[in-house]
Amino acid sequence: MRLWAFDRLGGIASKRFDVNDDPLDLVTTVLGFLMMNKAQLGYGSTIVRSGTQRYIEIERDGRPERLILDKVIFRQACIAGRATTCWKAHRAVEEGDDKRTFVIKDAWHFPERTEEGLMLKEASMKGVENLADYYHHETVKVGSVLDDIRGNVRRGLDITAAVVSLPADSEKSSPTTNRRKRPISRVDSLLPRKKRSSQSTQTSRNIEPENRVHQRLVTQSYGKPIYQASSLGALLAGLEGCINGHETLRRQAGLLHRDISINNLMINEEEDAPSRRAFLIDLDLAIQEARTSASGAEKKTGTRAFMAIGVLLGDQHSFMHDLESFFWVIYWICVHYTGPGSSLGATRYYEEWNYMEDSKLALLKTGFITNEGVFLRMMEDHVTPSYRPLVPWVNRLRRVVFPDGRPWIEPDEGLYERMKTILRDARESLVASVSDDDVHEEAS
Repeated sequence: MRLWAFDRLGGIASKRFDVNDDPLDLVTTVLGFLMMNKAQLGYGSTIVRSGTQRYIEIERDGRPERLILDKVIFRQACIAGRATTCWKAHRAVEEGDDKRTFVIKDAWHFPERTEEGLMLKEASMKGVENLADYYHHETVKVGSVLDDIRGNVRRGLDITAAVVSLPADSEKSSPTTNRRKRPISRVDSLLPRKKRSSQSTQTSRNIEPENRVHQRLVTQSYGKPIYQASSLGALLAGLEGCINGHETLRRQAGLLHRDISINNLMINEEEDAPSRRAFLIDLDLAIQEARTSASGAEKKTGTRAFMAIGVLLGDQHSFMHDLESFFWVIYWICVHYTGPGSSLGATRYYEEWNYMEDSKLALLKTGFITNEGVFLRMMEDHVTPSYRPLVPWVNRLRRVVFPDGRPWIEPDEGLYERMKTILRDARESLVASVSDDDVHEEAS
C-alpha cells in the first residue's frame, strides 16, 4: 500500500508498505484521514463562510473590502494545472450602495509567467477597449505565507530526492522473464503526461522542481460567453467588438492574446457602452508581442479546436493566428449550437478536433478551407438551421482570412478592418431581411 497526494503540480506518493507486516501503519493512516480538518484535506482557507454566505477579503487602495460570492460561473475540471475557478460576486452591504457586479478569478500559475492581473491593469490604464475592466489583483496568502505548491502546500518537500519505483509485481519477477508490458494504471493516467513516471528502473529525479502560485484577479465586467448571444445580430456585434478588443490590446498595450476561444469572448447585451457590450477575458497565455519567445510556456498555445493552422504546425504565434481563431470560433458556433447557448454536445465529426494530433488537425483544417465548393458543402451539411443565414458571411470571412484558399503568408494589419466590415455588413443585412419580412407580412 502507498498513499498518494495530489495538488496543482500533480501527484506524489509515499513509500510502499505492507499492511500485513505493518498493520499499525494502516490504522494510523485511516485515523489520520478521519481527523483531518478542511484545510488539511485541501479546501482553500481564503474563502470564508459566514452563515449561508461565502466571501473573500481584499485590500485595495489601503482599505479592506469584502466581496460576497454569489455563484460559481466557471470551474476547470482538473486537479493538476491552473484549476481556474470564477465566481460572480458583489460588495458587502457595509461597503455602501454599490450595485456593481464583480467577477473573481482564482488560478494557479507558473511564477515565470507575467501575472495576468498586471497585464490587465496596464492595458486598462492604456485605454484598451472591449477588454474586461480591471479592479484588483493579488498573489494569495494564507495568513502571512505565500500560497504556492512547493512552499505552502508541500511544505518544502524536496522531490528531487525521490525515486521512481518499479511496480511491486515487477520487482519480484526475474528480469529475464518474458511478460507483457504493464499498462498505465488509472492513477498514473491522471497525471500530466510530462509528469508520468518511467517504469523501467529506479531513478533519482534530478530535475529543477516546478512550482505554481495561487493568484486572484477581480474584474468589474460581467457577461456571458458569446455562444449565448440572444440573436444572430448580437453574435455578430459581439464578435466584431472582441476583434476590436484584440486590435486595441495589441496596438495600445503591445499584448498578444493567444487564446481566442468561445469561452474567452464575452457579451453583455444589457450594457449601454459599446466597449462593455463585448469584451475579451483571460490573459493567462498573453505575452508582449515584442518578445521572441514565451518564458515558461510551450510553443503551441491556445484552445485546441480554435488553434490556427500555423500554430498547430509550430509557427511562432502571430496576431494573424489569433484572427484566424476568430474565424474558427464563429464556424464552431454555427455547427454546434441550435440557438442561444443550446449546444448539440459532442459531434461525431468535430469532437476529435479536441484531441487529434497537431499535424493531422492542421492538415484537416487546411483541406477544409482550401476549396470554396467543399467548404460550402460542409457548411450545408453541418450548420444548424438557426445559423444558416450566416453561411455566406462565414464564407466571406474564409476568403479574407485565407486569401487564395490557403493560410496567410505575410502579416496583414488590414485584416482587422476587413473582418469587422464583413461582420457589420452581415448584421445590417440581417436587419434589412427582417424588415422586408415585416413589410411582406403587412402587405399580405
